[in-house]
Amino acid sequence: MGFPSFFARAPRITVHDPLAQLLGSAEGGLLEYGYEDAVRLAGHSCPTVAGAWLMTVRALRALYGEAPPERGDVLVGFADGALDGVTGVIANVVSLVTGATTDTGFKGLAGQFDRRQLLSFDRELPGEIAFTRRDTGATVVASYSAQSIPASPRAMPLLRSLLAGQASEAEQHEFAELWQDRVRRILEAWEQPGLVTLTTLS
Repeated sequence: MGFPSFFARAPRITVHDPLAQLLGSAEGGLLEYGYEDAVRLAGHSCPTVAGAWLMTVRALRALYGEAPPERGDVLVGFADGALDGVTGVIANVVSLVTGATTDTGFKGLAGQFDRRQLLSFDRELPGEIAFTRRDTGATVVASYSAQSIPASPRAMPLLRSLLAGQASEAEQHEFAELWQDRVRRILEAWEQPGLVTLTTLS
């Protein structure tokens, strides 16, 4: 039950979760997340999941520097609606790392550690996702575009054949390799200008 080896080379992030610390769930409340965790959550690896992962990691690093981000203390706002396109998929990945939810998250203990109402949609933003530290009010808006890292021209014709039930086993294997090769190239280019754009709001 293995993942492609490049998953382990994608950027990782360690966050501090005070609830996990209180309940003894993780030593010091420190939780490390990797791209494979986003894949487990989504059930698949694709350019959208990779983009959600990279936007989250880069925005949190920009907000917290070398310190571990505080899980449960970040407000997240999306420019798009919750049901628009792939927004839901991206929001799930962001929620995994930040702990932010709409109204389905942990209700808290004695008024602390409430994870609800930290995630919102249909916001007016100069980008796709706004990440805001609740302690300082600092905000970073992240956007993602993978147009500079195109898919193989073979990928979509193969996908159409697969979905129509007309592809051979060899073609299915070829498609999977081509699909994940693009994801690999996206993750390896995570610091490439234009892939993830960050805007700091005062």
